[in-house]
Amino acid sequence: MWDDLILIALLLGAYLYWFNGQQVKEIALKAVRAHCSNLDVQMLDEYVALNSIRLARDQTGKMRVRRAFLFEFSSTGNERYNGACIMLGRRVKSIHMEPYRFDEEF
Repeated sequence: MWDDLILIALLLGAYLYWFNGQQVKEIALKAVRAHCSNLDVQMLDEYVALNSIRLARDQTGKMRVRRAFLFEFSSTGNERYNGACIMLGRRVKSIHMEPYRFDEEF
């Protein structure tokens, strides 16, 4: 009986961890979309991919889960560039993008 309860608790914990990760991924995706829109570049594939996960401290010193998500974007439609969105807990810490080429219109 105790074995079953422990197994159920572990499965429930794993599900809650996965569910929270999916919510953080959605927050990252919305932030990256907005960032690309503000810079007038096209986010490719409408997807962010989890690259790394670790613990880090926030500004108040609390331990949070730090997730790095990768994405691709294009400035001209011909090239692909990489970017990264760093999440600390449920907050966007930073969004980094490779230097990219842009066409000037006169």
